Amino acid sequence: MCWSATADLVAGGAVTAVGVGCVARAVRSRPRAVPLAALPLLLGAHQIIEAVIWNDGGGSGPAVVAWVVIALPLLPLWVPAGVWCAVTPHARRRLLVPLAAGVVTAGVLGYVLARSTVTAEVRGHTMGYAIGLPEAGWLLAGYLLATVGSLLLSGERGLVLLGVLVALAAAVCTALWRWEFISTWCAAAALCSVVIYGWLRPSPAVSR
Repeated sequence: MCWSATADLVAGGAVTAVGVGCVARAVRSRPRAVPLAALPLLLGAHQIIEAVIWNDGGGSGPAVVAWVVIALPLLPLWVPAGVWCAVTPHARRRLLVPLAAGVVTAGVLGYVLARSTVTAEVRGHTMGYAIGLPEAGWLLAGYLLATVGSLLLSGERGLVLLGVLVALAAAVCTALWRWEFISTWCAAAALCSVVIYGWLRPSPAVSR
């Protein structure tokens, strides 16, 4: 997710620290939001795992498998489930479609990964992953509906902002990554983690 092992390790440690703060805030003021608050912890671990992959020079070891499992089957399931838990009960009905999309997408991606050999290789200032996914546009659509869609449909201002930022960051980061110029996913993960931390700020009513 970053351009070197050092960058991934530093960014992963910083995002993980923000994640600890997010979970602490959620436990105190919004217990239902703990799963979503823990997302930065997952993103931080994701970057630290990639630091190991950089040090190994790519390959197909356990770290590569762990990285891909987080990126593909886990995130499209974790994000909509976390949003569903965090929002008020009356807002959950409109999240059923993104949640269902996440379940289906995660199931298909998990099945494909279970039958594939995943490898990683250094490509310029990026890390490339050979996964063997089918060329299916509906998989990408399902992934985006589950992740970005659930945030945009949450009805919570902070989460809607996060959804917009995720969509913009994904477009920019994907372009830079495809050109093998530099990987900036770590910066996107850090920005999203800070937004989650701000969203979890206790309201005045809770603070009193």
